[in-house]
Amino acid sequence: MSRPLLQIALDNNTLSDAIRSISQVGNEVDVIEAGTILCLAEGMEAVRCLRALYPSKTILADTKCADAGGTVAKNCADAGADWMTVICSATIPTMKAALKEVADLQVELYGDWTFEHAKQWKEAGLSQVVYHQSRDALLAGETWGEKDLNKIKKLVEMGFKVSVTGGLEKETLKLFKGINVYTFIAGRGIREASDPAQAAREFKEEIAKYWDE
Repeated sequence: MSRPLLQIALDNNTLSDAIRSISQVGNEVDVIEAGTILCLAEGMEAVRCLRALYPSKTILADTKCADAGGTVAKNCADAGADWMTVICSATIPTMKAALKEVADLQVELYGDWTFEHAKQWKEAGLSQVVYHQSRDALLAGETWGEKDLNKIKKLVEMGFKVSVTGGLEKETLKLFKGINVYTFIAGRGIREASDPAQAAREFKEEIAKYWDE
C-alpha cells in the first residue's frame, strides 16, 4: 500500500491571497489545487500563476465541470493544469472529452451518485474519484463515519484512486488506516494554521505513521 499524497486546496477568494497561502506551504505538499472558489473568482490566471511558481508540482484545476468538458479541460491544460475535476452528474461524453485534454481527470462525488455510475466511469477510462464530506454538511454537524469508510473501500476495490476531503484535520487521518487512499486533500486545516508549513509537515508525518511507502 503506497503512502497517500498530500494536496492543498486553495479555496481563497482572491489570487493575491492564494499566492500568500501557497508561498507558505508549496514546497511541503505534493499537489496544488486551484480550488473552485478561486477558479470562479480569478479564472485560469490562478492556474497560470501556480504553474509559474511551482513548475515541477502537480497542479489541479478544481472546476467541477458539468458541461463542455473538452473546452474547459483544454483551457485548464493550456494554463498549466495537470489534472481537472468534473462533477459526478456530468455525462460520460463530457467526461471523455475532458479526459482527452488533461493528464488526468477526477470525478467529484456529490449528491446521489451510485456504484453503477462508478462502474460506467471506470468503463469510460476514468481512474480518479474524490470522496467528499462537503463544507455545508460539516457545518450542519455531519462527521466522517463507517458509512463513508465503506464507500471509500468499495471504490478502491473497484480500482479507483480515491482522494478524500472535507474538514480533514491531522487527527482525522487515523480513521482511514488500512485504506489505500490516494490523496488527502486539506484546505483550511493547513492554510489557516498559525504556521501553515509546519501544519503541512505534521499532516505528512501523520500519514507516514499509518501508511508505508
